[in-house]
Amino acid sequence: MWDPEVYARYAEERARPFRDLVARIGAERPGYVVDAGCGSGELTAELARRWPEAEVHGFDSSPAMIERAPAGDRLSFSVGDVADWRPERPVDVIVCNAVLQWVPDHPELLTRWVEDLAPGGWLAFQVPGNFHAPSHEAVREVIRVKWFDWLGDLVRHDPVGGPADYLDLLAGPGREVDAWETTYLHVLPGRNAVLGWIAGTALRPMLDRLPEAEHEEFLTDCGILLNEAYPRRPYGTPFPFRRVFAVVRKVATDE
Repeated sequence: MWDPEVYARYAEERARPFRDLVARIGAERPGYVVDAGCGSGELTAELARRWPEAEVHGFDSSPAMIERAPAGDRLSFSVGDVADWRPERPVDVIVCNAVLQWVPDHPELLTRWVEDLAPGGWLAFQVPGNFHAPSHEAVREVIRVKWFDWLGDLVRHDPVGGPADYLDLLAGPGREVDAWETTYLHVLPGRNAVLGWIAGTALRPMLDRLPEAEHEEFLTDCGILLNEAYPRRPYGTPFPFRRVFAVVRKVATDE
């Protein structure tokens, strides 16, 4: 179960890729905007402010997240899974921020979403591209050495592609694709900073699997290796985080 309080600890750092992604969407006056996997909805509300005439809907698989979603005119939320979602009508803008890494068949999903766009519509998504970073290597090592019987099947090595992969997947007649990557150098405050970051994301499925009595020991094991990989400085803990972005425009037939 996703924990909104843990996830929100680094809300501003997590918002930066979303804003960089949305800034590349060129829609001027969309009528229907969807935020797929919206979390607690604060960033969905930013979509409503950017496009004040649009109907904006966000959905997420976590009821706990949706319970935290803000109310607003033209802004609605529901519980739903990105893997199963199909719009009831063509969508002008689909945004999906840091979700598709959890969906094994997301390339097929993306091609379907492009088909669901209205003529002239936009699909924009962002995924973490840091699965070979020391943070993930440390967790894999902890699981291999001590927790494999519990968690071995949850280890993931390469669940997303790079910019070129998504360009190859989505480019074609009637589609314009802009794909890129950015490595953010976050400076995280406090002790065990990287552990605190991934406790709300990458470690969530593992903590959900483990009995609560085992959580402290597992987190301690992870924290030891993470603190070695990301030493704390006087100003905080530097944490490089690579992300992969793509924006697709479905060209209207009269263009």
